[in-house]
Amino acid sequence: MRILYTLTTCPTCMQLKLDLKKKGVEYEERQVDKNQAWLDEALAYADTVPIIIEDETVTVGFNGSMGWEIE
Repeated sequence: MRILYTLTTCPTCMQLKLDLKKKGVEYEERQVDKNQAWLDEALAYADTVPIIIEDETVTVGFNGSMGWEIE
C-alpha cells in the first residue's frame, strides 16, 4: 500500500492522485495541512510534498515536479 503525504492545495499532489486513480492504484492519503501528526511524519522524510512511501522506498515529488514546502 502506498502512503501519500500531500497538501490540499498542491497542484502537483492533485496531478499525482489523478494519475494513480487512472491507473487503479490504491493509496492512503495523508493531508499534512489537516493533521499535525501527519505533518510531523512527513517532515521526517522531506520538507516538500508530495511524498510517496511504498514499501521501503521514499519518493519526493512527481514527474520531476515538486509541490509546496510544508511548515
